[in-house]
Amino acid sequence: MKIEKDSVVELDYKLMDLDGNVWESSDEGGPWVYLHGHGEVMPGLEDKLIGKSIGQKIKVEFGPEEAYGPYEEELKTEVPREAFADVENLTEGMRLAAESSDGVHAVMVREVRDDVVVIDANHPLAGQAVKVEVKVLSVRPGTAEEISHGHVHKSGTCEHRH
Repeated sequence: MKIEKDSVVELDYKLMDLDGNVWESSDEGGPWVYLHGHGEVMPGLEDKLIGKSIGQKIKVEFGPEEAYGPYEEELKTEVPREAFADVENLTEGMRLAAESSDGVHAVMVREVRDDVVVIDANHPLAGQAVKVEVKVLSVRPGTAEEISHGHVHKSGTCEHRH
């Protein structure tokens, strides 16, 4: 089977900056499994994977517009220190999960000041070009439920409510 819209794809992957520093890889977190055509991967990579099948490898470089987009200054926010339960253990560069009205988002602590903590919801590689290496491990059709929900179901069931 070849990758097309609504395929469930499993990838061995490595995400790097242009200097070759590895930011994420399947070596740490296991393969990346996603529903193709539903915005779960960077746009440039999704386009390059169309028509690929098990065993095929891709090595590509993407500019910011095809990767994680431009750096958006408005995604950097100052939050009062008292909003953090364990403020004494916050350090610059720490990744946190922040809940907002539109769901949970990964943020990075950019600065810890006396009265506020500066958090940044931009991807750490926003505004930068990246290198990506992937190998297609498996491809299968998405189920009707996965397609209607827009994501892969791990054990055949959805882990949250729609």
